[in-house]
Amino acid sequence: MPNKTLVRIDGQQLTLSNLDKVFYPATGFTKGDMLEYYAEVAPAILPHLSARPVTLKRYPGGANDEFFYQKECPAHRPSWLATAKMRRKSSAEATNFCLLEDRPSLLWAVNLAALELHTSLALANDAATPTVVVFDLDPGPGVTILDCAEVALWVRQIFDHYGLQAFPKTSGSKGLQVYIPLNTPTDYTETKTFAHALARFLEKKHPDKVVSNMRKTLRNGKVFIDWSQNNMHKTTVCVYSLRAKDQPQASTPLGWDEVITSRKKGTAEALGFNADQVLQRLKKYGDLFKPVLDLRQKLPEFGS
Repeated sequence: MPNKTLVRIDGQQLTLSNLDKVFYPATGFTKGDMLEYYAEVAPAILPHLSARPVTLKRYPGGANDEFFYQKECPAHRPSWLATAKMRRKSSAEATNFCLLEDRPSLLWAVNLAALELHTSLALANDAATPTVVVFDLDPGPGVTILDCAEVALWVRQIFDHYGLQAFPKTSGSKGLQVYIPLNTPTDYTETKTFAHALARFLEKKHPDKVVSNMRKTLRNGKVFIDWSQNNMHKTTVCVYSLRAKDQPQASTPLGWDEVITSRKKGTAEALGFNADQVLQRLKKYGDLFKPVLDLRQKLPEFGS
């Protein structure tokens, strides 16, 4: 039988299991450590999870083992856990997503071995209206996160030209992501079209370094700008979520000065942060991604 521990968190009773199970074999980081990280990072991550449908990426055997995505909120969820039904255009049935609105809900989900938390770009009560545009910069074979940093700076330069703010974060894996908060009326057709046009523009301007085509065979030696993430039925890893890598690294907000400095100095390791470092950064800087929640901006006209 699984090792179970009964705890009370913010007025709710939770049963936590297998706290000593090692989730990151290279470091000995356990499920208990994972729960502790999410408990401590809760004040920062919860505003970014709140009111958004969450897809749980579950790793029952740990970060190096098999995983599965869970969109439908488990039937055995607590009665106090909020959910939201969303329907795909191609399906007659709605998916009942978990909403992680508070610390007990967050830790309940993490206890299911939901090591990674992936969110919609829209709020549950307005599923057709993305609140952000996302550029997911994925390094192909032969390039590194430093090449992604260079592309991120090109993306920023375009938005600077239009007087708009962009916010970078590490994916927690290999690349970087750049978020442009909107929080104004729009739709996925507009945001996806815009993202695709910008990706094609940078591909044309830097054909030796950037690719916008989805074919993986074209990515050697280049950074793929994944514009297709701007889709109602796709999700992106939530800021502060852990990732299933050798180390317990998390998707971490960056200052643009850090991106510039790392690119100039060639220090790729400066763009990777483990759980302890993320918590230290929060104490030092606060939530660098906070403006993404409510900064109101409109997409400009942008031709390809």
